[in-house]
Amino acid sequence: MKVLIAGAGSVGRSIAHDLLEHGHEVLLVDNNPAAMRVAQVAEAEWMLADVCELSALKEAEVDAMDVVVAATGDDKVNLVVSFLCRTEFGVPRTVARVNNPRNEWMFDSQWGVDVAVSTPRIMTAMVEEAVAVGDLVRVFTFRQSGASMVEVTLPPSSPMVGVPLREVQWPVDVVLACIIRGDRTLAPSPDDTLEAHDELLFIVSSEAEPDSLEHLLRHGPAAIRPTA
Repeated sequence: MKVLIAGAGSVGRSIAHDLLEHGHEVLLVDNNPAAMRVAQVAEAEWMLADVCELSALKEAEVDAMDVVVAATGDDKVNLVVSFLCRTEFGVPRTVARVNNPRNEWMFDSQWGVDVAVSTPRIMTAMVEEAVAVGDLVRVFTFRQSGASMVEVTLPPSSPMVGVPLREVQWPVDVVLACIIRGDRTLAPSPDDTLEAHDELLFIVSSEAEPDSLEHLLRHGPAAIRPTA
């Protein structure tokens, strides 16, 4: 996958590191010479340019990108980059960083944003997670579809601990996307067994029943099995 990251600050470089580790091609673009810390992400391509200029985006061959990440510290820039990449270059997917929560309402499909990531909201979610193990925490919402990514950490007392995934019938419109176990990230398979302190990441459709997942996690696999 080819990814352009607008903004080569600490956030942009961190995203680039993660994407490169997963085998993706990354181009980092920034208009500040001081941000050109090429040695810190040597595997990426770098470009000194203003991402709000059409000529710069053409030079970066944005139309060949699979994803554009607008990760600058300026919400106006992130909106303009998302809008231009979607409307002028037809980029299939855009992800935009929201720096000021008061601006979050603008980061939607009208501005070409598929996924808006609010750093303060994610930090709040992590705080909530730390004080409420076992509770569902919404990490972010996909603007276009209305689906959400939610996270839960299984407490040792959970009836889901020790249950093989093949025995779990997740609610309709709920998909288990990832299991984080210690420092490992697992792609769920039927042979996996849930363990205490597993962090589970779910994609939940806007059509899903609001309490169905929470009910299952609190009461175990038998909670939603149909009765004979």
